[in-house]
Amino acid sequence: MQADKRLTALAENILSKSLRVKKGEKVYLESFGASTKEMLNEMIKVTIKLGATPFYFFNDSDFIKSLINGAEKEQIESFTAFHKYLMENADCYVGLRGNDDLFALADVDEKYRSLYNKIFHEQVHMRTRLPKTRWCVMRYPNITMAAMSRMSLQQFEDFYFNACLLDYQKMGKAMLPLKKLMDKTDRVHIKGKDTDLTFSIKGIKAIVCDGKMNIPDGEVYTAPVKDSINGYVQFNTDTTHGGIFYSNIRLEFKNGKIVKGTSLANNDEFQKVLDSDAGSRYMGEFAFGVNPYITHPILDILFDEKTCGSFHMAIGNSYEDETNNGNVSSIHWDLVKIQTPEHGGGEIWFDDVLVRKDGKFVLPELEGLNPENLK
Repeated sequence: MQADKRLTALAENILSKSLRVKKGEKVYLESFGASTKEMLNEMIKVTIKLGATPFYFFNDSDFIKSLINGAEKEQIESFTAFHKYLMENADCYVGLRGNDDLFALADVDEKYRSLYNKIFHEQVHMRTRLPKTRWCVMRYPNITMAAMSRMSLQQFEDFYFNACLLDYQKMGKAMLPLKKLMDKTDRVHIKGKDTDLTFSIKGIKAIVCDGKMNIPDGEVYTAPVKDSINGYVQFNTDTTHGGIFYSNIRLEFKNGKIVKGTSLANNDEFQKVLDSDAGSRYMGEFAFGVNPYITHPILDILFDEKTCGSFHMAIGNSYEDETNNGNVSSIHWDLVKIQTPEHGGGEIWFDDVLVRKDGKFVLPELEGLNPENLK
């Protein structure tokens, strides 16, 4: 992509506003994919300008594949220990992910992918980055993402920067009434096409996501009480996990546990994911997506989970914050259902009160989160 003033604006927003980088701090910049080089350079420049020290690591799906495709447990543990040390000594972390080859890990044996997730991902990211650093994970616009989005590169760049550079302060204020409502809610009932799901969020706080951890941002999340989910849900957004493509994932629950799960694509691999560990048949997150510039899925979860008119739920681990529901897993996999009319519609009820219908909030105090009021 040619030099663009929006790159500098985005780097400055992330480092100075989202992460609030201070003079003397150490900032860990991890860049994935050759297309991210220009943005990484902007990040380095801005970090220096803020008086902090950047240390950076260039990564790539091919490198990860070479590492985990046959590596022994001891090798993964040694690799993990080194990167955990780096993360423990960082004040801030930025994950700049280009996804140049979205399916690079598709032919890696599940045994090795699982080993890598359980050791490296859990120790470095779930147990160190999330609770101990100020962090931001973001995508970078490239030709691969444009193709997945069925847009030209120029169209996709405009879409990307609109979604990433919106007025997060305005969004944050509009989110507060939803957080307040979720904090006092007990029962949630979600209805829709091939979906009838009930669960409790009682006693679990909601968190506003307004540009401080993910870019793009735009969600309010909590977690279901671990053993409270009953019913079924059909997610209508395609997804990937570990380099494998999945579609039309359907989950059935009894007392919180996934008793049956299917994927229209790669169902055999999906069953292996569900059986990864003791927590991989329970859910760790429930959230509303509200970014007004994200209106359709692009097979990238950082965007798709923020789609206005959607909700998402995560298989596996809950976050170690006020939304911790006690579920522990090496997996945290967000699955998205869009409830706008063109995607089949649907309703979300809190304690027998209708909150959102066909993707639009219907309570007066929540109407500020509808897309026409956030742009």
